[in-house]
Amino acid sequence: MSIAGRLAELGITLPEPAQPRGLYTPAVRSGNLLFISGQLPTREGTLVQSGKLGRDLTVEQGQQAARQAVLNALAITQQELGGLDAVRRVVRMVVYVASAEGFVEQPQVANGASQVLIDLFGEQGRHARVAMGAAELPANAPVEIELLVEITP
Repeated sequence: MSIAGRLAELGITLPEPAQPRGLYTPAVRSGNLLFISGQLPTREGTLVQSGKLGRDLTVEQGQQAARQAVLNALAITQQELGGLDAVRRVVRMVVYVASAEGFVEQPQVANGASQVLIDLFGEQGRHARVAMGAAELPANAPVEIELLVEITP
């Protein structure tokens, strides 16, 4: 089944790719690797959640924010490649979690994004991962996700 078919089966519609908020490119291709710049949990240019985990948001709300951020990363991937079928493997994901003092459940928040990748790509969606706390993220976002994928040559 194509990835487009899998998206439909999962009831997922990718958003329009977000426009950069600074002097960077959303994606850089190097050989058979595609690096996706950090993505926030926005929908139509607006954050779907804001604040810090452990103070303003629950783990479940953080997981939903992580899910939205990874969908934004996939939208950029699709735009860059002309479709997601060119993704051979999700290699690595870095999840930054805006964390209140004492919050240590960053891996559980990151699971919201990891699950999307596994549901969509199967075993090729399993990835190396970093889930780390951050004092502050741009625009008071609760999460920011960067993605590295291997693509077919």
